[in-house]
Amino acid sequence: MQITQGMEYFFSGFKLISQKGLKRFVLIPLLINILLFGSSLFFLVGWLSDSFSYINNMLPEWLSWLEWLMWPIAVLVVLFSYSMLFTVITNFIAAPFNALLSEKVELYLTGQKINDDGFTELVKDIPRMLAREWTKLCYYLPRAIGFFILLWVLPVIGQILWVLFTCWMYAVQYEDYAFDNHKIDFKQMKDDLKSKQGLSYGFGFAVMLLTAIPFINLIVMPVAVCGATRLWVDNYRPKYRS
Repeated sequence: MQITQGMEYFFSGFKLISQKGLKRFVLIPLLINILLFGSSLFFLVGWLSDSFSYINNMLPEWLSWLEWLMWPIAVLVVLFSYSMLFTVITNFIAAPFNALLSEKVELYLTGQKINDDGFTELVKDIPRMLAREWTKLCYYLPRAIGFFILLWVLPVIGQILWVLFTCWMYAVQYEDYAFDNHKIDFKQMKDDLKSKQGLSYGFGFAVMLLTAIPFINLIVMPVAVCGATRLWVDNYRPKYRS
């Protein structure tokens, strides 16, 4: 089943990040994720605590029982929403390092270089990589706003649509690095992912679950880049590389 396979590809990233020759390329994305995700999570917890203290003070005493119900619902919604938005922002900053990690993982898996460009050419390519991240951000934001509104106005259906959208965006975010390394345009990348939606949703679902878990989410970014690159090598690379 493709959904299960997609999840397995993500978890294979845990093994890849520890492989000799790849560890040093994992370090910078890992540090970026720890610094940004970790610090923001600290402020998020404080904001949630202050917000609920304010709400509790506003509630009449006979509705105080709602506190135990609101906490888990709000925490889940905020964590999933925050995780997706912050992942987009973090990956924008870490894009050049994630692209390099993806390139090295593909070399590790296939034994073939994507190109022979040196470090200077990599630096010159950074503006193009950041432009690609901007394209993803422009693709994400209007859809995120729409699905976020549905999340609150359509009980159950809205939550399901938000989860599906989040899974899809995690797949787009992380699988795109390998596509972009091969200069495959964004629209073609989306078409390829849609051709095997089960893999994409399964992969994205696994990323979503672990990104919402405090502390574990600190290592999700390099793991997801590695797992997504393996998914690319097995399922899409043969179409573009002989």
